[in-house]
Amino acid sequence: MPAVPGQPIYDVDLYSDEVLRDPYPHYKALRELGAVVWLPQNGLHAVARFEDVRAALRNPAVFSSAQGVAANDHVNTISRGTTLASDAPLHDRLRAIIAAPLLPRALEEIAPQIRTEARRLVDELVDRGQFDAVSDLAQHLPLTIVSKLVGLEDHGRSSMLRWAAATFNVLGSMNARACTALKDVQEMRAYLGGDEIRSRLRTGSWGDRIFAAADRGEVEPERCPVLMRDYLGPSLDTTIFATANLVLLFGRHPAQWDLVRNDPPLIPNAINEALRLESPVRGFTRHLAADATIGGLTIPRESRLLLLYASANRDERKWQDPERFDVKRRANDHLGFGNGTHMCAGLHLARLEMTALLEVLVERVAGFEIGEPVLALNNVLRGLAALPVRVKRA
Repeated sequence: MPAVPGQPIYDVDLYSDEVLRDPYPHYKALRELGAVVWLPQNGLHAVARFEDVRAALRNPAVFSSAQGVAANDHVNTISRGTTLASDAPLHDRLRAIIAAPLLPRALEEIAPQIRTEARRLVDELVDRGQFDAVSDLAQHLPLTIVSKLVGLEDHGRSSMLRWAAATFNVLGSMNARACTALKDVQEMRAYLGGDEIRSRLRTGSWGDRIFAAADRGEVEPERCPVLMRDYLGPSLDTTIFATANLVLLFGRHPAQWDLVRNDPPLIPNAINEALRLESPVRGFTRHLAADATIGGLTIPRESRLLLLYASANRDERKWQDPERFDVKRRANDHLGFGNGTHMCAGLHLARLEMTALLEVLVERVAGFEIGEPVLALNNVLRGLAALPVRVKRA
């Protein structure tokens, strides 16, 4: 549906390489134009201000996920009925199954294992003196411990990063990046949907528990491979990007690292602030199940809206000096993990992994000297493909 009368228009492709490399001036322009802005190049209504994005996320009856959350019709059609692309009651039933091992009480069982591996890893990297903050540091815990918890064998584990990136790329506009990613998504679907997948899973693993839930009649057997895919997002790219972004920010703002080193209880604050300032997820779309009034403009039902989490997290109406990295800021209500019923199921796991690494880094590292970061271009995610780091030992 086109712009409504009186609606501001922003004639820029938000999924272009240019915007992906430096999105923040565009988000600021959207916030200044109005509460809901028409994007003719994407065929979407963009919502970029904090209060409006949060209100939409908390109102799934109107801002529905059941028709998909992508910015293109093809993926919205093929993804309906997944955890991400569903509303209650189906969403609640599916989420309860995948979220069970990701709840804080369940994670207490694996926390010692994660902390032990985090210490071993950081000690090794600090002794080395220089490393890549993405491949050597941020990817390690998700690709070793977490992928084993999911239960994937080596073949599946080696493909997980490529599959996870593709899963998010296809949720943008159907540009060349999304078209290429579709092939990887099809490969992932074939692997996880194959007849042998259950036999490949380690007994008692998170993936095995999904099939056990089907045995108990809690979920249809044909949904099991789809639920397996739900572990790729929360356990991989989002956590990896958030971890590498922390190192990037501390390298650029050494005084903030000194604050955390001198006061380790600031670690949770620092994680929240990094997730606010450099949100790993740019945003998803919603489909209007009814007319919605945003900032005085009524957008008709059946319209599709792009909810920009990353813009909301830098909204001047919400945050004082929003482009400043401040580990003392109380940013616990950021939208980096989304909000409402679709809030990221893996947020507690992500916090556990990042906290475990930071707890050792504050002991061992006096400062980070960073090289030139390499951006990973993804339609929906924002993060680094590489970040050379030299550390100064404490």
